Amino acid sequence: MALKQIKRRITRPPKTSMTVSVVVPVFNEVQSVPELHRRISKALAGSHQVWEIVFVDDGSNDGSLQAMEMLAAKDPFHTRVVALRRNFGQTAAISAGIDHSTGEIIVLMDGDLQNDPADIPKLLAEIANGYDLVSGWRKFRKDNFITRTFPSMVANWVISRVTGVSLHDYGCTLKAYRREVLTGFRLYGEMHRFIPAYAGYVGARITEVPVQHHPREHGKSNYGLNRAIKVVLDLFTVKFLSGYVNKPIYLFGGVGVGFGFAGVMGLVFLFVRRTLYGTSTVDSPIFLLSALLFVLGVQSILLGLLAEMSVRTYHESQSKPIYTVRYVIRRANGKGH
Repeated sequence: MALKQIKRRITRPPKTSMTVSVVVPVFNEVQSVPELHRRISKALAGSHQVWEIVFVDDGSNDGSLQAMEMLAAKDPFHTRVVALRRNFGQTAAISAGIDHSTGEIIVLMDGDLQNDPADIPKLLAEIANGYDLVSGWRKFRKDNFITRTFPSMVANWVISRVTGVSLHDYGCTLKAYRREVLTGFRLYGEMHRFIPAYAGYVGARITEVPVQHHPREHGKSNYGLNRAIKVVLDLFTVKFLSGYVNKPIYLFGGVGVGFGFAGVMGLVFLFVRRTLYGTSTVDSPIFLLSALLFVLGVQSILLGLLAEMSVRTYHESQSKPIYTVRYVIRRANGKGH
């Protein structure tokens, strides 16, 4: 069989009909919810997909939950509501929405009307073309440049370099995912913005498309400096989980070897100096620093070995594979096809 024919056979065929769940975390957006529901319904009404809207109330206290309950009563076929007991944060709300959705394709978007539901078909079209994740890119943001847009640009550049998954807009919630790339990990902290990094780690096909962005019509933004700090800290976690979770000795051992080498070099310097100039070794602060670095190096290597044992226990106790499979080509009934 020619190579061209083989490639045609193993390529994932585009799908014209998909089950789509639009997951919307909501916190105090009572004025936006009805209009958002109308716009999402309009965007998907003419499509060939079976679709649903999953509103997740993240402990709202302004009547948002009641507004969503009314929408679910009027449109029970397309609308479901997940009410959390208190405010757990956007990442937890997104995770709850994913868990309680049924779609093969998950579309995430904010509930403040800044994301435009009219862009959803554009994302779904790219999913149908074979991509596993389609990220929205707010190319022309309608936020304050100094306090929102510029810090976001810097953050996107840093996250892209650290994770190896280059995107213009990690912070844009409007993204579409195949459900399969959302399995295998849990979301904590502000981790929802790093889903593309996790997906890239398991080999997902990722692309991004420009989407519209509107000024906030109602309410106020919940973004602040404390959230930015959380994002930075979560980035360290993402880098560890994506690069070293299966071989932690590479990280801890590398740091340990670096510390140990620096400690040994300090002791060598003191020995040479004492040999040439007769300078006391133990009276120098370099001696204490070198000894400390050497001990830290040994401890770091031992910590890496303990982490290796934990990783093996984690994988073997759950029969959890260290790989992910995109699809398999089989022989049917012992015959080729």
